[in-house]
Amino acid sequence: MDYVKLGNTGLDISPICLGAMSFGEPSRGYPAWTLPEADARPLIKAAVEAGINFFDTANGYSDGSSEEILGRALRGFAAREDVVIATKVYHPMRPGRPNSGGLSRKAIMTEVDASLARLGTDYIDLWQIHRFDETTPLEETLEALHDVVKSGKVRYIGASSMHAWQFAKALHLQRMYGWTRFVSMQDHYSLLNREEEREMLPLCADEKIGVIPWSPLARGKLTRDWDETTHRSNVDAFSKTLYQQEESEKAIVQEVAAIAAERGVSRAQVALAWVSHNPVVSAPIVGVTKPHHLQDAIASLEVHLSDDEVARLEAPYAPQPLAGF
Repeated sequence: MDYVKLGNTGLDISPICLGAMSFGEPSRGYPAWTLPEADARPLIKAAVEAGINFFDTANGYSDGSSEEILGRALRGFAAREDVVIATKVYHPMRPGRPNSGGLSRKAIMTEVDASLARLGTDYIDLWQIHRFDETTPLEETLEALHDVVKSGKVRYIGASSMHAWQFAKALHLQRMYGWTRFVSMQDHYSLLNREEEREMLPLCADEKIGVIPWSPLARGKLTRDWDETTHRSNVDAFSKTLYQQEESEKAIVQEVAAIAAERGVSRAQVALAWVSHNPVVSAPIVGVTKPHHLQDAIASLEVHLSDDEVARLEAPYAPQPLAGF
């Protein structure tokens, strides 16, 4: 495994990040298609053995059980100093109760300790705000994040899906007040949704922010025939808000299949290679539920698309409405 730096930091990460949203107790919270611990552990072990050192989860995944499963597995399979653990904060952890979510100072100070306890670690390598909190003054959020870093509980901070102007404002305030800066942006980016190319990705390139896209395989749509469904695709209501250009999407899926057949590789390898082809991308976040998902993600690092292949994949694209914020 050849490691890369995360944005403008000295942090070495694998160019594939293992996403842990697919690991969690199915009876606990969202989502419902997760793998319980006994099924998740072999996949995490295989990732570690393959050289993947970058793992992403969130406090809100499966009511915290994703953090619990990932933390226990990594303690068993790797030395703490050898892995980069990323998690997120924002979504309510005690629905219906005050101060149970968001990015207030109170929520941030509460949730960092809760995530540390579930992960079973003394520090979080990359702590990300899961969304932009429009109900809390941005300065309050940013100063609290700075204080958490200075306390030693967090090494780096990152952000996730938001408008580029919101991210630019946050970076400006951090610079102005001397607060700890965001080093990464976890946003939605794939062949089926390229809206981040308009403003967010150029901003990240200019500010030397590492980009770690979520859903680089478009919820699996890029890995199978257009009319083929899965249990997740049948129950994932959120997915239906992300992709609303059926004619364009179908043409892209067919082009991915054609190039994969020509090369003798999987569709997932082609789709992931396209995401990694963008120089601002540090590591796509790949969720896995089967061994071949992990194998395809790693193999994609050896797939180098030609300019002609990139053009073929991009040609059918039609703009998508903004979604996922």
